[in-house]
Amino acid sequence: MAPIDDFPIRLGRILRKARTSKGLSQEKLAELAGLHRTYIGMVERGEKNISLINYVRISLALDTPPQEFIAELYNNASTTTHIT
Repeated sequence: MAPIDDFPIRLGRILRKARTSKGLSQEKLAELAGLHRTYIGMVERGEKNISLINYVRISLALDTPPQEFIAELYNNASTTTHIT
């Protein structure tokens, strides 16, 4: 697997961590973001390649600037893999 191929999985883990740290269920996050509960689960498991607009919706629902999750994604990647 190319280093970028696992981004959906890693981003999903980051989003799940943020959601649970705020004490939100997938259902509540989905409600806040205007998305379906099953979509949140698929994103968190890395099964969906999330669109930019839905990514921003989730970030706003988590009350976190979107760039923070991207920074965490890249910070974690730089310590484990080389991104080309």
